[in-house]
Amino acid sequence: MFELVFLGTSASAPSIKRGLSSLVVKHDEFRFMVDCGEGTQRQILKSGVGFKRLNHILLTHGHLDHILGLAGMLSTFMRWEAIEEVNIYGSRHTMDRVSDLINGVVLRGKEPPMPLNMLEIKPGLIFQSKHFDIQAFPVDHRGSSSLGYRFTEKSHRPFLSEVAEALGVPNGPCRRDLVQGKAITLADGRVISPEDVLGEERPGVSLAIVGDVGKLDKLREHVTGADMMVIEATYLAEDLEMAEKFGHSTAADVARLAVETGVGKLILTHVSRRYRDDDLLAEARAIFPETYLANDFDRFEVRKPGQPE
Repeated sequence: MFELVFLGTSASAPSIKRGLSSLVVKHDEFRFMVDCGEGTQRQILKSGVGFKRLNHILLTHGHLDHILGLAGMLSTFMRWEAIEEVNIYGSRHTMDRVSDLINGVVLRGKEPPMPLNMLEIKPGLIFQSKHFDIQAFPVDHRGSSSLGYRFTEKSHRPFLSEVAEALGVPNGPCRRDLVQGKAITLADGRVISPEDVLGEERPGVSLAIVGDVGKLDKLREHVTGADMMVIEATYLAEDLEMAEKFGHSTAADVARLAVETGVGKLILTHVSRRYRDDDLLAEARAIFPETYLANDFDRFEVRKPGQPE
């Protein structure tokens, strides 16, 4: 299961109630920040997320409202936060701007106190763990070499706790070994195999995070079937001409994309101050009812339809 914590949900400039673009994706011990707009480190503190293990930063693109917070956050890391390593991921265009910001403003010739890896990435697999992987995919947004990210859990067999209880399998290392595919021997001599306590294989959940986008057609193959899609909704349909001019999307546009690609839930972010929240949400829900509008500090869990909370 992935958990999302939205840190900033405003478009282009902060508002009284919304900070600039940033969110955190959590999975077990892993944490990934996606974008780091101005003021993000204060949002981290207010959210209760904290800085621990927050050492993977995925950038959608290099526009300033998505990267300026890196300077302050890294400056803090270098002074007093116990961060063992920082990995920043982005396209070449993005990392050129990040390099200017970090090397030209923050470091200015100094060596960081921890490994600081600025990783230029291309579409494809960029991260892999035992339980999930992350793929980057191209996003069309005003020639910025933008990237989106798809987080995908690997399929797994659920541990049947009630069955294990009935068989007398104790809590602790025995159950862990069974989950890892190892047979165990109980105190009475009975051998319990993983097949005895594991259910049928289930597909993992998937999460697509798009960021800012102008041309939605190019996203279809990358977001199809995602259990949750996070994407901008900067404009209402009445301002479609303005949205196209600035390389953004309307709430109606992204709702239609959700319908056509069969995503489970749609989360709107990158909200303009020109609109009422209710109007953006109503426009999208009229097309795709499973739409939610993210506010700063909102939390969402990515689950399969019908999966218990």
